[in-house]
Amino acid sequence: MSITLRPLQLPKDYEQLAQLLNQVWSEPTTAENLHEADKKLYETGHTWMDENGLLAGYDRERQVAVNVQGDIVGYAWSWRAPWTEPGYLCNTLVVSDAYRKQGIGQLLLVHIGHWALKIGASTLITEVWDDNEDALQFAKRRAFVIERHAFQSVLTLGSHEGNQEQQFPSIPDLGTVRFLTLADEPGEESEQKLYEIYKETLVDIPGYLGEVPDFFEWRKWNLKVDGYAPQQVIIAADGDRFVGVTNVLLNPQTNGMYHEYTGVSRAYRGRKIAFALKLKAIELAKQQQAAYLRTDNDSTNEPILSINRKLGYVPLRGSYRVLAPLQEVLNKLPIEMQQ
Repeated sequence: MSITLRPLQLPKDYEQLAQLLNQVWSEPTTAENLHEADKKLYETGHTWMDENGLLAGYDRERQVAVNVQGDIVGYAWSWRAPWTEPGYLCNTLVVSDAYRKQGIGQLLLVHIGHWALKIGASTLITEVWDDNEDALQFAKRRAFVIERHAFQSVLTLGSHEGNQEQQFPSIPDLGTVRFLTLADEPGEESEQKLYEIYKETLVDIPGYLGEVPDFFEWRKWNLKVDGYAPQQVIIAADGDRFVGVTNVLLNPQTNGMYHEYTGVSRAYRGRKIAFALKLKAIELAKQQQAAYLRTDNDSTNEPILSINRKLGYVPLRGSYRVLAPLQEVLNKLPIEMQQ
């Protein structure tokens, strides 16, 4: 079988790329969605070595594997954002179901490894589904080790399989804390207040790496994404102060909603605000007649996992975050591929 690698060619590759990614992503995407996401990326990379000799800045590399018919059967994307952990490169590597175990993944990894070496990266990081033993073993044989474990969970809404529609607890009394949405108080002032919650709470997520993006990058990747709507950003406020948020995105392909984020300011934790925000998200999803709510949580984030269990979220497969020193990855490759 003849497989060749080439750079991603846009926009013509978007359609096949979406089909390939939909074989592994939990929420389906489209060519249009991928195109919109790419519009937010920097045009050219700019990297340097920081004061500790670690890679900083931003850049990306994308390659596809194609068969003799020119069909895309594999994809590798390596990147870092300005806020990525120094030295690290984040990675996506996907091979079509029908073409696995034929060396395509290794070809793509070799290309990424050599590019990473050229720009001075020290560590590769990626994610593997915890029920995909083949993918996990592929990673382990190439020096990757498990660093974190995250879980998916889903809440199916409405009556199904002849069962009565589930009942949920009442929203607890939160005293002076009230609820609103970003549609109720639109504008950059509210977005700045929202950003302050993210900036405070992101770093408290177990396993959070890197720095918090600046306001404009945060807005680009959290409020200007597919499925976003200001009325779906639910805010807990005490007076004029925003103290908690849950942001849910709508996927029209599945009629499902995804929890993009839930966070509560440290000074207001332990007062059932996160529980109330989750209930408000369920209320919103039911109003939208969404089929489900899905979320992802780190395995050690017990407060949020406990809330999800109380609300009836059912565990799904999870994902391992795996990482490896770049030089160890290169050393695991066949001799002829190490150069």
